[in-house]
Parts: sequence; C-alpha cells; structure tokens
Amino acid sequence: MSKHKKPSGWAFFLQWLKNPLRTAAVAPSSVELAEAMFAELPEHARRVIELGGGTGAITRVLLESGIEDDALLVLELNEELHAHLHVSFPDVRVLLGDARSLPQLIAQDGYLDDGPADAVVSGLGLLTMPHALQRDILTAAFACMRDDGVFVQFTYGPASPVADVVARDLGLEVRRGKRVLRNVPPATVYVYSRQR
Repeated sequence: MSKHKKPSGWAFFLQWLKNPLRTAAVAPSSVELAEAMFAELPEHARRVIELGGGTGAITRVLLESGIEDDALLVLELNEELHAHLHVSFPDVRVLLGDARSLPQLIAQDGYLDDGPADAVVSGLGLLTMPHALQRDILTAAFACMRDDGVFVQFTYGPASPVADVVARDLGLEVRRGKRVLRNVPPATVYVYSRQR
C-alpha cells in the first residue's frame, strides 16, 4: 500500500470552478497519463522537478516509479492544492510559487545544492498561455536542468502546447510522445530538449 494519500478529484474540480484559467483541467491526470510522462524521462533521471502538482496524480506515479522523495521537487501556485500536496507527500519538497520564479525558489530551498535536475515534468496549461509566459516558464525550467535535461508536458490540444515561435526562439527540439486515450479528456505528451 502506498504511504502517500490518494488524490481527491473533487478537490481538484473545486479549484477549477474557483479559477478555471489558473487550473488547467477539470479532473486530475490519469495514472496512464502520468506513466506516459514518466516513460519520457531520460534513462538516468534521478532528480525531477514537477510544475503544477495539482492533487498529486503525477507526483504519486513519479515516486512509485522510483524517483526518491528527497530528489523530487513539486511547485504549485494554488494555495489550497499546495497545502493538499504537503499533507499527501510529507517527505517531498513542495513549494508554493510561480513557475517563472523557479530558479530563485529552488535556490532558496537548497534543491540545487545537489546539482541540476535531470528533467522537468509539467502539468501547467501552457497551451492557453500567451507566448511571453510560455517563454518565461520554459526559460526558468531549462535554467534548472542539466544540458541534456528534458521538459515533459501534456496537452489536450491537437498540436504542441508550446508555440513554434517560442520553441524556435529558445532553441528547443520538440518530439511528440504517446497519446493517452484513457484520460479525461484524452491527452498527448510532448518532450522538449535543447537542440544538440
């Protein structure tokens, strides 16, 4: 049995009702989607940052798939979901804040003392964000990763959630991963990495 508290779909839905523009979905991600995102991590991935932890659906799969509690850092902007994550994952670093401030937040926390992250996994609603905001979040994420790190993002849309112009400006390669039909709604995983 998992030592972590199960996520509450109802809590997530209530947060979406309060502020649909700041909560990317009406329901937590499915286990299948979380597993598809984990499958895109580099083989050597040990240190992972999660953006937009929500109720912890992806967090739980990361931990159950072998990422150690003290090597995972979760960032959540919503105060109630942040508090929920703290209770559900007491041994994981859970920070409250904006993804654009990721480098400063994790430097203050001391996460970078053990080196950069191998990957960033994101549940943020990038698809609906302005290009400037997408650029700021991706710049912040890649500043916290090793040179060969990957940014793994899911989307409900038919194309890459990061605008082509943003990916081009940041020198990123884009690869489409698995489409997960057993998610509400169906979602597709995308992987972004620095051009070699």
